[in-house]
Amino acid sequence: MTETTPKHTPLHGVHEKLGASFTDFGGWDMPLKYGSELGEHKAVREAAGIFDLSHMGEVRVTGPDAAAFLDFALVAKYSKMKLGKARYGVIVDEHGYLLDDLITYRIAEDEYLVVPNAGNTPVVAEALTDRANQFTAEIQPAAEVTVADESGDTALIAVQGPKAEEILLATQDSEEGQQTVRELGYYAWAPLTVAGIDVFLARTGYTGEDGFELIIDNQDATALWAELVRVGDDSGLTPCGLASRDSLRLEAGMPLYGNELTRETTPFDAGLGRMVGFTTKETFFAREALEKLAESEPARVLVGLTSEGRRAARSGATVSVDGSEVGIVTSGQPSPTLGHPIALAYVDTAVSEPGSAVSVDIRGKAHDFVVVELPFYSRSAD
Repeated sequence: MTETTPKHTPLHGVHEKLGASFTDFGGWDMPLKYGSELGEHKAVREAAGIFDLSHMGEVRVTGPDAAAFLDFALVAKYSKMKLGKARYGVIVDEHGYLLDDLITYRIAEDEYLVVPNAGNTPVVAEALTDRANQFTAEIQPAAEVTVADESGDTALIAVQGPKAEEILLATQDSEEGQQTVRELGYYAWAPLTVAGIDVFLARTGYTGEDGFELIIDNQDATALWAELVRVGDDSGLTPCGLASRDSLRLEAGMPLYGNELTRETTPFDAGLGRMVGFTTKETFFAREALEKLAESEPARVLVGLTSEGRRAARSGATVSVDGSEVGIVTSGQPSPTLGHPIALAYVDTAVSEPGSAVSVDIRGKAHDFVVVELPFYSRSAD
């Protein structure tokens, strides 16, 4: 069996100089942490963290019929998106099961940027290409749409935390640039120039905090990282790896593909059924399969679990009620911010209501947990 060497992002050398510990994630050699993962988590909650997310994909969809095509290819309706906005969504296979979750930006009337997860980028790019061929051949003959995977040429850096805006403002000398940063709304994007570098600036993130994601050409990644670190030094900007990103997204109740979202789960299982455009559009990929799935209540649904104990539930742990298995944990660990164990799990719908008491098997012993509403942590509640 041939082993595949993990790919490196354009910032790999920077991470090595910072002393990062690395891990294989989605086929990429990514920084797991630079020092203390708890320290990195705390930095994002209290100041700001900088992440290399260049392993994420970028697939550009263009052409006069790009909007109509995405309405067909994905479950939600994208033709009604306003320019400059972003939307969180999912892509399903022909049976209605999840291929990936992704963010889609509307760049222009005839242009979108789709950002899939790292390991799923080839699958998503291939699916979109195949569906473009189907769309132009069967659904809207003579339609003009092009799908281009630009992932290999593109880097992505995220700045997340309560001081993220302060740091981005520090990169701008002009009032116009500062106004762009201040006025950029959540799940929106705008062009920005930072230290002479053309940046696609998005106000999105995966941490539960305010923050920005900056998409640039590979050749500009090192210079942009250095400039952000320079201006962010006084604000406590801290390099952060995937370990803190995982604990941050878990506190925010955000699913991770491979854990909560898989080829064995549907949008309805994961609480994402509201995205499916049954009432907003007529023809779209896997509509019949999704309609059949929607006819019956999911056997198990995704919920949050918390405990007053000290032992944390881990992925794969069995969830039970009165000795009978009712679910399985998909992600879990002690919450650095909240100070008690938290977990995401798929459980039987009968025990999915907040307040339901369950037990989780942790190393052969049953520990008490309770179902709670998500997210576990919200900055708006601070």
